[in-house]
Amino acid sequence: MGRVVPEKDPAEPLSKGTTGRARPAYRSDVTDTHTHSTPGPKNRFHSPEYDLAAGVLRGLREDLLDDVLAYRPLPRRGIDGPVVRRLPDRLRGRAVWAPHAAVAAFALMVFVIGSADANGGGTTSLVLGLLPAATVLLTLVRPVAAFWASLAVAPLTQALSGYWDPEPWTSGSFAGHLAVMTVVALRTRPRTAAWMWVLTCAYGIVEEGALGDGFQDNTGPMALVSALVLLFVTVVQVRREAKQEVTAERTVTAIERDKRTLLEERTTIARELHDVVAHHMSVVAIQAEAAPYRVENPPIELERAFAVIRENAVIALSELRRVLGVVRAEDYEAPDAPQPTLADLDALLRNVRDAGLTVDKVVTGAVRELPQGVELSAYRIVQEALSNSLRHAPGATARVEMGYVLGGLGLRVLNGPATGFVKPSPGAGHGITGMRERVTMLNGEMTAGATDDGGYEVAVFLPVAMTEDAG
Repeated sequence: MGRVVPEKDPAEPLSKGTTGRARPAYRSDVTDTHTHSTPGPKNRFHSPEYDLAAGVLRGLREDLLDDVLAYRPLPRRGIDGPVVRRLPDRLRGRAVWAPHAAVAAFALMVFVIGSADANGGGTTSLVLGLLPAATVLLTLVRPVAAFWASLAVAPLTQALSGYWDPEPWTSGSFAGHLAVMTVVALRTRPRTAAWMWVLTCAYGIVEEGALGDGFQDNTGPMALVSALVLLFVTVVQVRREAKQEVTAERTVTAIERDKRTLLEERTTIARELHDVVAHHMSVVAIQAEAAPYRVENPPIELERAFAVIRENAVIALSELRRVLGVVRAEDYEAPDAPQPTLADLDALLRNVRDAGLTVDKVVTGAVRELPQGVELSAYRIVQEALSNSLRHAPGATARVEMGYVLGGLGLRVLNGPATGFVKPSPGAGHGITGMRERVTMLNGEMTAGATDDGGYEVAVFLPVAMTEDAG
């Protein structure tokens, strides 16, 4: 016999699996799709016309139907405008209420115009002036509600005016509705202005068709005048938004420029760190490599100790290249340390001689104080050139030549070929690039290359302005 599948009780809830999601409890609920399934939203097909109409109605709902009574007070005016900045301090503080004063002036004007619509005057005249003026004042706190209230006031004021010409707008409702649409359009977006104009024209056409006599209808003038006013407001809105976008883009550009400048400064700091630390670590590595050869029959333990020192120094040099990326991080703070000058060059040469490099210094010309940037760059160039000599030409001799001339400073660092038993240390390959960047920054000239005897030469000229020379 086949398996009997019990019928599903409509009131019984669906069973749930371990995941907590509802699933059918009976096979018939899954297989009988032709009789029980209903098409969902994804299965519906709409024509392009339907989608267009739905999009248009969605825009109407978002602009004028959703949150009609929302409280949206009119913001105060800024005091950073070109006109407000020229006002005295006492008037400048009151200028923030200029938009509110303008709306109040519109309401007063509408009240005067609406009061003249009544035939007999008295209470009717007061009401005909107050109703459209109140809708104008309502734009201060509830702009969308003010528009619908202005449309509702139009037939009411027409009925109270005592006569039916012109139709469908009395003088007060005409002026009041124009003022309301202007203020609302200024406070919203251009699409809202278009919807207000369409609804205003639709109301006028319906009103004329129902009660108009065709002689004194003013729907046409309302449509024309409101179109011109709203078009002007839309142009102002678009221009204001474009100005805000340009201001925002300029602000972003300025921020990016500041960040780029900051990164460039940190890159310079990174190069300074590389020059200092790499030089001293190179000295440590060379001293550790050369130390066993200075002692006759050194113990094996001593050779191993110096080998470990050199190995760690080389590892530190390799890790230094990774540290440079951290130096460029945004949260890095530059250390407050004095920058070396050419006066510190003798200490540098003593340090290099202690590492085993024989180096001489020759100075020509009248020694004088140079600008700080030239002094620092010259010191770093000599330091990097000697560090390269230690790494790539251990056991060689070096010569540092400095020439003070009228137009600047000339540098020449020359080393001979490598000699001895110490192996050259691999470098990061950025020493010559860093020297070229420093020389380029000072608008100088630099040449670097191997010599005929197997050595290496670095020649640099750093220009100095005549005014700086005199100082």
